[in-house]
Amino acid sequence: MSSLVPDFDVQRVLVTPWTSDATMNGWIVLMGFLVATTCGWVGQYLLLRRMALMGDALSHSILPGLAGAFLIASFLNPGTADGAGNARGATVMYLGALAAALVTTLLIHWLHTASRVKQDAAIGIVFSGLFALGVILITVFADQVDLDADCVLYGEIGTVGFTDYFQLSGRDVAPLPVARMAIVALLTFAWIQLFYKELLVSSFDPGLASSLGIRANWVHGVLMLWLSVVIVSAFESVGAILVVAMLIVPGATASLLSTSLPRIFSLIVLHAAISSLFGLHLALWLDCSIAGAMVVTGCGLFVLAWLSHVIRVRRARHASLPQDAPPGTLASPSVTPNPP
Repeated sequence: MSSLVPDFDVQRVLVTPWTSDATMNGWIVLMGFLVATTCGWVGQYLLLRRMALMGDALSHSILPGLAGAFLIASFLNPGTADGAGNARGATVMYLGALAAALVTTLLIHWLHTASRVKQDAAIGIVFSGLFALGVILITVFADQVDLDADCVLYGEIGTVGFTDYFQLSGRDVAPLPVARMAIVALLTFAWIQLFYKELLVSSFDPGLASSLGIRANWVHGVLMLWLSVVIVSAFESVGAILVVAMLIVPGATASLLSTSLPRIFSLIVLHAAISSLFGLHLALWLDCSIAGAMVVTGCGLFVLAWLSHVIRVRRARHASLPQDAPPGTLASPSVTPNPP
């Protein structure tokens, strides 16, 4: 009987990936790092706004966009097999997914602001409805729509090195998914730097933002728009389900270690680097989904951060007690050793 957990072969898991397949694995780790970093940065603002479910909504609502884009492209170009007319080409699918994400954002905002439906309920209604619509489209047109369920759920991060390359001056620079994600990451960094104050104030107190002349609604709309771009860009690599973890886990982990937003962003970068590198080796060891292994590694880092946070809180409470206090005495309510 084979072992439940494979034997850990140091040569196969740690050495061979960087000797015989270094280029391929390098692109995989870089893609995972870019996805986790970019999603983590944008996801941090979702956490501050208590909108963690928004990433879940957008990632699931992408499905009808993918199916719709395929059907429209197939109808307009029924005889084409590749190139710009390919119904499953990256550009066609990207535009369809982005359109679905934008429609989701607008529907949630309209349903929440035009009625008494709370935001979390609006998110649940819209994303479940659109996801069900995507399932129906695929079911009805099953003979025409050839979408891999594993790809939709888990992504194709393991094949980024085999895709077409982005060329500059006739030379291959990087695989197209990696180049696209790198551009999105750079634009996200620049956007946060330029509008740091507006994003910070509107996330914590929209009323204060309005009093300071900041259009909180516009900032929120742009954030949701860019969230759509980030999710669609990451979707190809990590799929609909795992992109949610990439949005939440890095920021949640960093928030346990610091209350300074700039430091949190730096910790998100560190979290992304560790989870992408160790996740690759975990996937090679267990022979499982690479994107899934990266998320599991990130969740492991979250558990370590949570344990560290709990230990710090207990030590702070113990230090705040009088030396002669009997065992079991609670600290004074006025003491806040670990402010939110």
